[in-house]
Amino acid sequence: MTGQTPSRRRFLRYAGAASLITGGALPFAAQLAAVSRAAGAGTQPDYKAIICIFQQGGNDSHNTVLATDSDTWGRYFATRNTGSSPIALMPPGTAPVAVGQVSAVAGRTVTGANDPAAWGGVLPIVPKTAQAIPAGTNATTRTFALHPMLAPILPLYTQGRLAIVANVGTLIQPTTKAQYAANYNATVPIPRNLFSHNDQQSMWQSGGIEGTQFGYGGMIGDRIVSGNGTNSIFTATSTAGNWVFLSGASTFQYQVSTGALPAVAVSATAGSSYDGSSTAPQAIKALITDTSSTVDITSDYAAVDVRSLNAVSTINSAMSNPAVTALPTPPTYTDVITGATQSNSYLQQIYTVARMMAAAPSLGIKRQVFFVNMNGHDTHDNQNDDQPNNLAKLAQAMVYLDQALSSMGGVDMRSQVTTFTASDFSRTLATNGDGTDHAWGGHHFVLGGAVKGGDIYGQYPTIGIDTATFKNPDMVGSVVIPTTSVDQYMGTIAAWFGLSATDIAAIFPNLKNFPVSNLGFV
Repeated sequence: MTGQTPSRRRFLRYAGAASLITGGALPFAAQLAAVSRAAGAGTQPDYKAIICIFQQGGNDSHNTVLATDSDTWGRYFATRNTGSSPIALMPPGTAPVAVGQVSAVAGRTVTGANDPAAWGGVLPIVPKTAQAIPAGTNATTRTFALHPMLAPILPLYTQGRLAIVANVGTLIQPTTKAQYAANYNATVPIPRNLFSHNDQQSMWQSGGIEGTQFGYGGMIGDRIVSGNGTNSIFTATSTAGNWVFLSGASTFQYQVSTGALPAVAVSATAGSSYDGSSTAPQAIKALITDTSSTVDITSDYAAVDVRSLNAVSTINSAMSNPAVTALPTPPTYTDVITGATQSNSYLQQIYTVARMMAAAPSLGIKRQVFFVNMNGHDTHDNQNDDQPNNLAKLAQAMVYLDQALSSMGGVDMRSQVTTFTASDFSRTLATNGDGTDHAWGGHHFVLGGAVKGGDIYGQYPTIGIDTATFKNPDMVGSVVIPTTSVDQYMGTIAAWFGLSATDIAAIFPNLKNFPVSNLGFV
């Protein structure tokens, strides 16, 4: 960590946060189980979990949640129905057009299953609360829709367990177009390194650019880890490797694989033989767990090994719990463009998260924070191939999670788990021919039984690129300026999780700059 002096204690803490993987021919150092320091033995009266689903690369929100009033739609469609592979979706009620046929709406012959005209129109949704008409939009009522590949989550929205939070982004304080445009960073502070993947991923997950030490999930974990007793190691769990979101001062991410049972395997110490020897596993285990060395780094490393192997044993034993084994088998995934069967990383990770949650009662865990991630959302090119599949995979994973939680161990757990999406940033409204480039504010989903769903929270912006006769107050060029901050978004979830106002203010220091700290969606 930049600016930190190395120490024996620091080595122990960070060495104990190494990844967990299933068996394979990898160095043992890469196979250590993560270790977290227990912070007391208090108890929580009930169970709650939050799950961050990160859409790595920058999901295109303009084709995820759309405003469909005629004024907005005309500007959207004119901007995106251009280029070598137009990315404009079809209006509500449009029938799918077969390959080789002419789409009257799109004004072209459909040449493949990756043409939006082949998918049919966007899917109308009706928010419970009417959205205000922003400046520059001449509609009398704003109407909305979802991408056609998000059809599986429509019931979650209409049944009130899925909400949309509009135009969220990294902000330090409310920022207008005029303030942003007037001598960049001179009138209001602007987040550093906008449009940089690494920095904006870090900003979303921690409030600071790449290299920041602690993340929001880890800092939340610091406040609740004491309630998880002797198994506090499982407070913060990542199914996607090491991310700053789950890094805390006393809480470190426990990294698990998404493979088959057992949940975790440390190759050289598991099973009855290793490399043809029946005695090797125990010999290796004895060697790597020998803490008698007088050399600090050797004994410290062995101590980490001991705790790691104990954690592996604990979690693998918990995976045999009936509540875990009774979880529904995840369905297969079919590529919505090619029709081929392929893996769904979102679903695989959510299944692992569900198993961890189902095992929580047997481990005495009351509060958990999870991180799920899938790459592939950086759609500079081939957006019509990639985004439909990404959104279809997300929808399948959300539906599975809702189903699994509806009867987990015989109990409806949906009101005790809140899941939310996040991403580096959204994409430009303008197409670059067959894709989109880095932008800023975007729209996100929140799922859970405690969510006040069926509604859109925050202000959906004016859509349209400036012309001689139209000036958009919410966009600079092709980039939407956020009107809801990540601090407000995450702070609302932290409040539901049970954190105090003092703790929330400490984790999200920019929250004081915004007029509303709790958006009320959960």
